[in-house]
Amino acid sequence: MGLARAELAGDFDYETGGVGYATQRRADPRIEALVHAALGDARTVLNVGAGAGSYEPLDRAVTAVEPSAAMRAQRPAHLTTAIDATAESLPFADDSFDAAMALVTIHQWRDADAGLRELRRVSRGPVVILTFDGPALVRSWVYAYAPEVLDADRVRYPDIDRVCALLGGVTTVTTVPIPHDCTDGWVEAFYARPERLLDAQVRRSQSAWGFVDDATAQRCVERLRVDLESGEWDRRFGSFRQQPELLGSLRLIVADRD
Repeated sequence: MGLARAELAGDFDYETGGVGYATQRRADPRIEALVHAALGDARTVLNVGAGAGSYEPLDRAVTAVEPSAAMRAQRPAHLTTAIDATAESLPFADDSFDAAMALVTIHQWRDADAGLRELRRVSRGPVVILTFDGPALVRSWVYAYAPEVLDADRVRYPDIDRVCALLGGVTTVTTVPIPHDCTDGWVEAFYARPERLLDAQVRRSQSAWGFVDDATAQRCVERLRVDLESGEWDRRFGSFRQQPELLGSLRLIVADRD
């Protein structure tokens, strides 16, 4: 049995739903390069909501924080052992790190405002956030097949302007291109490979599906299956198969101190 929702560190039960993340949610090297560049010359980096360790730089001293035991257990042996703590209460003194990062995680925190303030508190340099713009999610073709899933998912993401305001300093927001063969398997990553969303293993590593019941999820999948088999998906959206990258909802936020 997973933890009761009231006991969870965030809005999703990764003790039961996080199995397989290390396989399905592998860092994409092109996105990883953007993240590492955003860290600048930082030598000590705090990674909050570190999960299985995707996107952690190997050439810097990384301290990882991850509240889920199931996710901590999936971290490969060459990475540091993650500390069991939450973003809202980081066990570090002010300005402890050259930089801090939180990648595809702030939407899952119990109190994103508190967590973002904590990131700013413990970092004397840049805070790097990889997240999604909730309103932009509905522009994906996936919305035609799984509106219930994306409607439940998009409200989880903190407003981009609010994230910037909470972090303060000099802030930049970049729309990150999603490669057609992206190795990090969130929903939008398969914009050119729709068949992948029929795979239950793939969907299990996308927390968005955990916010609708099984019957609703199956209806969404069946809509897609029918249109793929009939050729309707390709008639409507087939141009995505030839599109080398997508400017979708993925955002890189970098907040430097004044």
